[in-house]
Amino acid sequence: MRTFSPKPSDIERAWHVIDADGAVLGRLATEVAKLLRGKHKPTWAPHVDTGDHVIVVNAAKLDVGPRKAEGKVYWRHSGYPGGIKSESLGRLLERDPEKVVRQAVKGMVPKGRLGRQTLKKLRVYAGPTHPHAAQKPVAHPLASGARR
Repeated sequence: MRTFSPKPSDIERAWHVIDADGAVLGRLATEVAKLLRGKHKPTWAPHVDTGDHVIVVNAAKLDVGPRKAEGKVYWRHSGYPGGIKSESLGRLLERDPEKVVRQAVKGMVPKGRLGRQTLKKLRVYAGPTHPHAAQKPVAHPLASGARR
C-alpha cells in the first residue's frame, strides 16, 4: 500500500474558535493541537501540514487549581552564566495568559519546521473578542471532560 501524500490542492483550511473559559489547560491544548495538525481530517498525513486555523479566546479564564498554579514552574535562560529565571504558572497566567496556552500547545506539536509552521495558525486572546470575524470562524465545543 502506498503512502498517501496530500497535495496543496487537497488541503482545505477552516477556522475554529475555542472558548477557554473554565477549561482545563492540558485538555484544551490537546484539542487545539489536534485541530492545528489536521488529525481530525481524513486527508491527514504525518509529514504534511493539513491542519486548520484555531482562535482561542478567554485565555485568562482557564481553570487552574491552586496546587498547579504554585507547583508548575516555567524556566528560561538568557544564555549567560547565572541567567536562569523561573516563574510559576499562576504568576505567568496573571502576567501573560496567551503565553501559557501557546507554550502548552507548543509542547504538543512536532519539533522542527513542521511544528513551527503549524504554530503560525494559532491565535490566542486573553479576552472574549478577536479580530478574525472576516474569516467566518466556527465555534468548536470542547469535550465535557475538558471543563470542570
